[in-house]
Formats: sequence, C-alpha cells, structure tokens
Amino acid sequence: MDTVLEKPAADTIRAQFNYVADIGVPYVRYIDWPEMEHMAVPPQYRQFEMVVRNGRPLKDTFELDTHGFVFADHATQVQGFTDEAERARVYDAEVQALIRKHSGASEVLVFDHTIRIGDEAGQKAANARPPVKGVHNDYTEKSAPRRLRDIVGDEEAQRRFRKRWAIIQVWRPIRGPVLVDPLGICDGRSIPQQGFILMQRRYKDRTGEVYHIAHNPAHQWFYFPQMTRNEALMFKVFDSDATKPSRFTAHSSFDDPTSPPNAPARESIETRTFAFFD
Repeated sequence: MDTVLEKPAADTIRAQFNYVADIGVPYVRYIDWPEMEHMAVPPQYRQFEMVVRNGRPLKDTFELDTHGFVFADHATQVQGFTDEAERARVYDAEVQALIRKHSGASEVLVFDHTIRIGDEAGQKAANARPPVKGVHNDYTEKSAPRRLRDIVGDEEAQRRFRKRWAIIQVWRPIRGPVLVDPLGICDGRSIPQQGFILMQRRYKDRTGEVYHIAHNPAHQWFYFPQMTRNEALMFKVFDSDATKPSRFTAHSSFDDPTSPPNAPARESIETRTFAFFD
C-alpha cells in the first residue's frame, strides 16, 4: 500500500470535525415518516480537532483510485444550477466527460443532484439542503448495489455487476468563492475498515444506509480553500473493486477558523453518478 501523505509544517489549519460515537448498533433516522420518529436512534456526535491540509499545492498529484478524490479546474457553461432543465441539458454532459477523463470509466450515468446553501433563507428560496457537518460516506457495501438496482432495474443491474463499477460524486460551488463551510475530504487510505459505522435511513417504501466514520487520529484531511464555480472536487463513495487503495471517501463540511466575518453563505451542488468500466 502507498504511504499516506505526510502533514507539512506549514499551509495547514486546525478545525473541529463532528464524528459519531460507536454505540454498537446502527443509528436510525426516519425520513418523511413522522409517526415513526419516536423509534429513531439519532447519531451521537463528538467534536475532534483535526489538522486540515491545503490541497491546492498538491492538486495535480491526487488520484481517484489512490486517494479517493481528485481536484480539477472545470469551467461550466451552466448559468443557473437551480434550473433542472438546464442541469439535464448542459451539466450532466459536463459531469460525464469530467469523470470519464479522471476515472477511466467507459460510461457515466448521472442519477442525482443536491443543492446545499448555508443560510435558511437561501434554502427555502432554492428548495436546498444545508451543508452536512458530520464525517460520512454516502453509500455502504449494501446500499450502493441497491441504489444501482433502484435506478436501472434488476436486469440491467445484474449485467453491470459483472464488471467493475463505482459511485463517484462531483462537488462544486454554484457561487464563489467559498469562504465558509468548505468541504473537507479525507485520504481514503487513512481510514481503517473498522472505522465505518452504519446509519440507516428508513423511508416508508425502502431503507437506505450510509457510513458514518469513527474518529481516528490517523485520518488525513484536505481542503481546497476559496473554491470557485469553475473548480470541481470528485470523490468516490463506492467502488466494486476491493483491490483499490481507496473505495470510500469520508467527507464533511466544517467551520473554517480563517473564514472572514460576515462572509456570504456557501452555495454548492453535489452530483452523484454511476461510473462503469470495461
């Protein structure tokens, strides 16, 4: 296994990250199911101060299969990211080309977009969600193939399962630069397998799963300060190939201690895709 990058003496910050406690059983959330809320087992978070390295000086050295993430200059022609029709017409193709270039995938299928805005007024206006301040990975060994079946159907999923496939996400600001609530990304090689903690997301018609991540002082965190809308961060949240050094990539928004006062709220979009390999 490759050596995890060492922390430098300079060009780092220290920031608080919310990690869940391992209570020995899965956490449970009920989504759009208020009558079951009394059965929920909400996550118990604890804050830990972590060193976060500025990834910009190293931006050309990161690889999806090695580190779990890649940073890229990526100009977009999208004028309004809240316009679903424009996203489908313009942005989906941009994302597909970007992921093919950096992953080597032969085919990319976009299946979801989520807009996040850091203030309540913006969330209501754009029907957006807030940034997530909890260390997590969006899919598990079980929920990733289940999601593929949900999107393409059982027959097509079975065909895809015969070859390597992955879920790769693309995160970018829709208004920049990002001065508050940046996205932190953890070198996938620094996360031990026993560090994954299940959380179930129970809907009326299905149950999803995500991994929360237990704190480990060995975690190697990076961020890319002041990202603009013409920059993108790609990261894997599942890879069917268990031989890859990084199959899951923990990530979280965090409070940047260097953020200027009264900085505008973060506005970003994350796009989820299936990447298929020959």
